[in-house]
Amino acid sequence: MSTPSDELKTAVIIEDDTEIRHVLAEVLESSGFSTVSVGNGIDGVRAVLTYKPVLTTIDVNMPGIDGIEAAKRIRAQSDTFIIMLTGMNDEADVIAGLGAGADDYLLKPFRPRELRARVEALMRRARPGSDGAPAVAAPPSQGSVGPSFPGSRPTTTAVPTAPAVDDSDLEAPATVIVPAGAASVVLNGDADGEWLAHRDLRLHPENRIVLIGDDELDLTRTEFDLLATLLESKRRVRSKADLTLVLRGESYVTSYFVGDADKRAVEAHMTNLRRKLGESAANPRYIETVRGVGYRLTSEG
Repeated sequence: MSTPSDELKTAVIIEDDTEIRHVLAEVLESSGFSTVSVGNGIDGVRAVLTYKPVLTTIDVNMPGIDGIEAAKRIRAQSDTFIIMLTGMNDEADVIAGLGAGADDYLLKPFRPRELRARVEALMRRARPGSDGAPAVAAPPSQGSVGPSFPGSRPTTTAVPTAPAVDDSDLEAPATVIVPAGAASVVLNGDADGEWLAHRDLRLHPENRIVLIGDDELDLTRTEFDLLATLLESKRRVRSKADLTLVLRGESYVTSYFVGDADKRAVEAHMTNLRRKLGESAANPRYIETVRGVGYRLTSEG
């Protein structure tokens, strides 16, 4: 029988390519995860609901349901971190994956070291309901990920067909309503922390609640983190590269490479966030684009 700590270190791999599935398992197991590997989207959804992993990797192109549909079904019932893997260097594919609830994505072929770095960055981020604690303690940094791995490794599990788990009885966090404020300020809160506010938009960093007026928004973990960063920055412009590092948990590290694909991912997340905020880039109420630079909150005028 697995313990709660074991469950926190489980990763589900949804990939139809046997060779890539093996590489993913080796990298993740070297990072301290036990892995559950499946070859199609249907079994992948079942595996996530059965094993409740902290991390899930999903290939976009698979038999049965594709990775986008699998991610949507998983995200509707699980808060697992999702990394999409795609061989298509296409912005529409990136937007579709992130819109389905993915937290990050990698283009094939990928370098094992890059996958490990992305996973470690995700593990430093808080999960919903975790009181701000990281998902799991980040594993000790290693110089590289290659063919040599620790002698004692977690076991890779081939998942059997299992019934879907109904998570509908999980208790949702209580919604706390605060008066709408016009200014971009930090509002005094209760013992649970403080609210960040801009116009009628309010965000509680610790409870991870976002309200427009009295309506609570359903944001992904990444959308929430982007919005929180912009609210904390107020009118200071945050570049796409800066926001990429924030999402990786490396906001004070300048040695990490931020490529065009990372910047497109931020743009895709911002497009989804703006849609949920009910605004457009052409007529922003909360977040404005500073062309050629990045994003910041709109003025109060």
